[in-house]
Amino acid sequence: MNQSNSLPKEPADALSDEEKKTYEWQIWTKDFGELGQRRLKNSSVLISRCGGLGSVVAYELAAAGVGQLVIAHGGNVKHSDLNRQLLMTHDWLGKPRIETIQRRLHDLNPRLEIVPIAANLDQQLAEQWVPQVDLCVGAAPLFEERFAMNDACVRYGKPMVNCAMYDTAATIATFPSGGKPCLRCVTPEAPTYWKRQFPVFGATSGTVACMGALEAIKLLAGFGKSMERRMLQMDLRDMQFHEISLENVTPCHVCADH
Repeated sequence: MNQSNSLPKEPADALSDEEKKTYEWQIWTKDFGELGQRRLKNSSVLISRCGGLGSVVAYELAAAGVGQLVIAHGGNVKHSDLNRQLLMTHDWLGKPRIETIQRRLHDLNPRLEIVPIAANLDQQLAEQWVPQVDLCVGAAPLFEERFAMNDACVRYGKPMVNCAMYDTAATIATFPSGGKPCLRCVTPEAPTYWKRQFPVFGATSGTVACMGALEAIKLLAGFGKSMERRMLQMDLRDMQFHEISLENVTPCHVCADH
């Protein structure tokens, strides 16, 4: 588990021959290399919900060689999960989601360490787990879960990649260690119109989830330019993209004193 708030990560001592073969093609990436791969191996990420967004984030991070994933997702698999929650399978209907998440991720990467939490993130779980990871990814449908992660990230100085979608629209933003700004600066309270059920294509959630996974990889490994203090809005119905600067957002009551 992480004992430092600094990114990029300190690299692991070495890669095994199997790891070198598995990650060879991404190691060729400019400014990433074997050092970046060793940093991923030594990294830990908390993912809040592993549904349409979080399942793809988790799968891509597992495929990339992140060493540890802490995953919070409660409930049992339902038919309505299967159009987008790509770690859920038809044969697991009625069984705990977290079990099929573990099974599918270990099928892909048996070296991956998974900390399964069979519950959705709340303030108590966030207080317990956010300090122990290097980075957090918010992929929950409910603002209460996102706020719990955000507030703990601010307190413990952890970066948070926030992915969200509705219908064919999606947003992604990376909030830096300690906030300024944080999610509550942009969205102080849960919108009154927001409902638990909403229109969703798996291709929409999967698109922004892949972007969120790459954001996490860049921050952990220390290459490229992240979305820190920027928000990208997209409508995939028309393939329109719009970037909003968050540089001058006034710090909120959560992050102002950190």
